[in-house]
Amino acid sequence: MKMNLQSLSQPAEWNALSVTLPSFDVAKMRETTAKAPVWVHFGAGNIFRGFVAMLQQKLLNEGLAQAGIIASDTFDYDIIDKIYKPYDELTMLVGLKPDGSTERSIVASVADSVKADSSDAAETEKLRAIFTSPSLQMVSFTITEKGYALRNMAGETFPVVAEDMKNGPAGARHAMSMVAALMLDRYKAGAYPIALASMDNCSHNGEKLRASIMEIVHAWEENGLVDDGFVRYMVDEHTVAFPWSMIDKITPRPAKVVEDALAADGIEGMAPIVTSKNTFIAPFVNAEIPQYLVVEDNFPNGRPPLEKAGVYMTDRETVNNTERMKVTTCLNPLHTALAVYGCLLGHTSIAAEMQDKELKALVERIGYDEGMPVVTDPGILSPKAFIEEVIGQRFPNPFIPDTPQRIATDTSQKIPIRFGETIKSYLASDTLDVTSLTFIPLAIAGWLRYLLGVDDKGDGMEVSSDPMLETLQRQLAGVELGKPETVGDKLRPILSNEAVFAIDLVQAGLADKIEGMFRELVAGPGAVRATLQKYLG
Repeated sequence: MKMNLQSLSQPAEWNALSVTLPSFDVAKMRETTAKAPVWVHFGAGNIFRGFVAMLQQKLLNEGLAQAGIIASDTFDYDIIDKIYKPYDELTMLVGLKPDGSTERSIVASVADSVKADSSDAAETEKLRAIFTSPSLQMVSFTITEKGYALRNMAGETFPVVAEDMKNGPAGARHAMSMVAALMLDRYKAGAYPIALASMDNCSHNGEKLRASIMEIVHAWEENGLVDDGFVRYMVDEHTVAFPWSMIDKITPRPAKVVEDALAADGIEGMAPIVTSKNTFIAPFVNAEIPQYLVVEDNFPNGRPPLEKAGVYMTDRETVNNTERMKVTTCLNPLHTALAVYGCLLGHTSIAAEMQDKELKALVERIGYDEGMPVVTDPGILSPKAFIEEVIGQRFPNPFIPDTPQRIATDTSQKIPIRFGETIKSYLASDTLDVTSLTFIPLAIAGWLRYLLGVDDKGDGMEVSSDPMLETLQRQLAGVELGKPETVGDKLRPILSNEAVFAIDLVQAGLADKIEGMFRELVAGPGAVRATLQKYLG
């Protein structure tokens, strides 16, 4: 069997392969979408195909929506050319259950895919036609936090952004510039209302999206390239809204075991590819079953009934509280602790780490003992139930091929939120003593030990990419495994750096504890395991 539109007319064959097909008329949906588009999504990767697109599929299946989603990509056009078009915009979604069983579905809610490439006149005109349609209600994004960035780590504007600001909307190339240019088309066509909704996994994502687009718009205004009416249109949330959201679902890179299982069942053409932009992607998406999407209900031109698809539609404060619950207590800090210690101890999967007595105990103590006393309760989700699901079901799922090496990427950018916010909450409390913290300091000490690039056996270890890696490793230069005395005062400048931890850990009274733990971790080969056993045994 091949996954394409023609094969959807063979339900018996797909059913025999345990593949659930869409129950709506795909051709009619595409015709409706072409006439009156409702939803465009930028970022055509796995989280979109395996989560967001399935939300609309559920609404289509139940007759609660008639139009599909138009998928676009601003960065890797091979995804459109090699993953979407050859399969008639369809995706094979494989849900990975903790017991090893899977559930398969063909996602058909994508009506069309288009490249956001200003050098391609035909593709650009397609997007302009979509954006100038009064029916368009929302534009969503999963382009990663980097997609919103206009500057490098030194604060310097990227050359492509500077050129866009100078040259104006025509031929804009950066993702944020292209969206701003398309919004100018919408303004000129009738100043129709719309929501631009980030669904990226980062805090205050709507705020980040708005700030980046508005910086482009204001630069064009200053350079006399757009009129002030366009600026007023963009800043008025009654016409252009930027709702915030919290998204949570693990959609790791395509797993070989899933590819082999599909092939063994005679489903052809499922092999992954590596694009010219080095994206490893397949016609299928493998993903965990649990998923959460919380969205600020601010859509000036209406929206699909996403709450009927399991989305929590709420206010901005609740979105922010849900995000805070997840990233400061119930999931992300635990992930980071597992990542750095997993690398040091030679683990290659998060699930395997949850079989490690000390590492399982570490995340339990960070989450339950130190995080829960200051957790933010969003009201719509139970923090206790959420963290129990993370520790009891999601992390231990052996069929989610996620690695500590991937999670360890860009840790310096995550530390301030994942650990710094809990430390700040302890400092602000009248009843809690920040110096009572033990396991968050142990996680921080483990990260600093990880930066040495030497595993617990004493062998060289690859350290995942991080924008502060060179700076931090330079500050740790001279620290030798087996020679704790070489630590000296090298940690003080790092621990006092509020840019790293969102707080001065020296002033907070935690530096001595972290330094002591770090010295234990570098005592020699095997010291990482021994230190974990000391504190968690």
